[in-house]
Amino acid sequence: MSASSVLFDAPGPRARRLQRVATVVGAVVLLGILGLMVRALYANGELEAAKWEGFLTVADWRYYLLPGIVKTLQAAALSIALALVFGFVLGAGRLSGIRVVRWISSIVVEFFRAVPVLIMMIFFFGVYAFNGVFDAQTNPFAAVVTALMLYNGSVIAELLRSGVHSLPAGQSEAGYTIGLTRGQVLRSIQLPQAVTAMLPALVSQLVVINKDTALGYIITYPELLQQSNNLASARSNVIPALLVAAALFIAINSVLAWAAGRLEMRLARRGQRAAKDPAAVAASAATAD
Repeated sequence: MSASSVLFDAPGPRARRLQRVATVVGAVVLLGILGLMVRALYANGELEAAKWEGFLTVADWRYYLLPGIVKTLQAAALSIALALVFGFVLGAGRLSGIRVVRWISSIVVEFFRAVPVLIMMIFFFGVYAFNGVFDAQTNPFAAVVTALMLYNGSVIAELLRSGVHSLPAGQSEAGYTIGLTRGQVLRSIQLPQAVTAMLPALVSQLVVINKDTALGYIITYPELLQQSNNLASARSNVIPALLVAAALFIAINSVLAWAAGRLEMRLARRGQRAAKDPAAVAASAATAD
């Protein structure tokens, strides 16, 4: 019996027909909305060739769009790296056998998960600026990276904890039976499989980090949205500039999701091999330690 048949009944012929009808109706409604949007843009002159031809020139890309893409990727890359480190440290802390470490890690995770990212960006921007921590040009970048690291690192820590707790008890018991400590079991058996289990959610979170760099617009960080707004002001083409920025964000996130999906497939295959013989994994971990 498959897992899906346990969770819900397979739809019958009537239900499948209703699903197909709902899909067709939804597609027609969506196309109608898109048609109305295109008509409104055309009526307001937003589809005139003069407002779009600038995107075919080198100048607009060299001085506006490409610098915005570079700044977005710089902030996203550093934020992702720091958030992964921060998240794994806090996640391990929440799984620690030491009560004080577990409590402190839980408080930090719950606090930064509850505070909106934009508020943290504005807060750290003010803290860095008033205390002269960075120069004026670096302050927005540092505030964006700090806020994204703290928020997304806390989310990753919770994903890691949930991934470990979702594993079958036999995964850890196999390690305890050959004398591994709790830390060795966590590090060598549970964490590798938890990463595989939480990878789809982790991939989504990495895409969120890339998108949330656009919030740096509020604190004057010259990322893609800010540069698109500058381009719109210079060329008087607000709607086209924002549509191009949206398309670029979609392209960047699609590439990131594709690359992460490839990594997910590799880790999933490795995790399936480990799950078939947890005792062997535990034995190899004991040998390594």
